[in-house]
Parts: sequence; C-alpha cells; structure tokens
Amino acid sequence: MNEEQIQTVLDGLKYDAAGLVAVVAQDADTGEVLMVAHANREAVRKTLETGIVHYWSRSRQELWLKGKTSGHVQRVREIRLDCDGDAILVKIEQAGGACHTGHRSCFFRVLRNGRLVVEGEKVFDPQKIYEAPPGGGNPSAEGR
Repeated sequence: MNEEQIQTVLDGLKYDAAGLVAVVAQDADTGEVLMVAHANREAVRKTLETGIVHYWSRSRQELWLKGKTSGHVQRVREIRLDCDGDAILVKIEQAGGACHTGHRSCFFRVLRNGRLVVEGEKVFDPQKIYEAPPGGGNPSAEGR
C-alpha cells in the first residue's frame, strides 16, 4: 500500500477514547476466530506496511508485534473494517498458536450445560517460550 492508501484507512477508523480499535484475528482458511485484541493508529499502520499483525498492548502500554517472543506471527491475508469503522477483522495465516496459554485459539473454553469445557489440545508449551514475570505467576497475554 502507498502512503495515501494507508492514510485513508487510518483516517477511516473510529478510535475509542483511549485511541484504540478492536481487532479480531480469524484464520483465513478455516474461519476460526483465534483472538481479539486492540490496535492504535501506529499498530494499524505497521500492520498495513509490513503485512504482519501488530497490536497495542494495553497492559504494557506499547506497540506489540504479535509473535515477537514466540515466533507465532500472524501474516495478513485480508483486512475488513466493520460498518462503523470501530472494529477490524484481520484474516490471517497463524504460525503456531495465537493464545499465550499454548492453545491455537484464545477461545478454547466452550460453555456446555452450564460448565466451561476445554476443547482442543495445546499446540505449544508456553513455559518453554515465555519467561515468568518478576514475582512468578503467568506471563501476560499481551505482548506474546
């Protein structure tokens, strides 16, 4: 895309009060929804320029290249904007898993008969990829 085309997309979005738009990442081949995150203007620009999905990490307040730590990058196949311009659907090729828990999709818990059931196997071991944050605990979902 040239600069004029990028500006048209950026200017056509309706960012919330924090300067963010919702981004839904969907597997381009299967239609499976893999994750939902947020992007600011810079993240959208980087996505358009590189063809690799970038987000805004709300927890760390910084640009987030999806897969920088894990290698599980998201390559753009198609981008769609909703009718209001306040949400983006990115159809992607997902390398590895999209979820920091090790699952392919962040939507691996299914509500069945009033109970959450884990569906699907993990596609990677997150403890082998992510460092534990200071003080222990689980690594943040954002930035992975």
